[in-house]
Amino acid sequence: MTTSIVLLIELGLIALLLLLAFRMLTLVRNDPFIPATSTVYAELATQVPAPQPVSPRVVGSGRGSASHGVDKCELITRLHILLSIQERDCREQGLELDTAPHAVKEYVAAWLYGAACSLCDKSQRHSGSLVSLVSQFTSRKTGLRQPEAVQALSTLTGSATLLACFRYGVEGAEYWSEHRHVPKACSLYDAITSNAFI
Repeated sequence: MTTSIVLLIELGLIALLLLLAFRMLTLVRNDPFIPATSTVYAELATQVPAPQPVSPRVVGSGRGSASHGVDKCELITRLHILLSIQERDCREQGLELDTAPHAVKEYVAAWLYGAACSLCDKSQRHSGSLVSLVSQFTSRKTGLRQPEAVQALSTLTGSATLLACFRYGVEGAEYWSEHRHVPKACSLYDAITSNAFI
């Protein structure tokens, strides 16, 4: 009796491990996300060639042919690099984005959305799929819940501060594409502190 119970438990554990492996594989295939430290991306920022505009097939659901995943990954990589540079700048000036108030995280989402609009093809700007991608990215990096990020981006024009952060993001990403750094006038920290009382 005891032997059969132990055998059933072992079989159950093996089945759970197989299910876990299957789920991990499907998640990696559907949404490739490689976490890395900000120092790695800061080093990459000086080594990566200037990004080319992303083609219209880039910002999709992430499912389908392999080229969709590569282009989406390129955009996410560029956003990672930009945000890593901006996080370091904010941290050096005393603003921790992880523990920042909810409103500041919404400003980060608006800045990133502006940067993403600058880095992607004109036909994909302001699309639902780009909003989804940026809100998911913001959620992972700042802790702002994805529905809250989508809400902030949907009502972008209703807030002068969010709109200003969006514009700073567009200008910062355009400058970064050519010069490999973001000027202080277009930085995330400057966007937040110049347009909001924190």
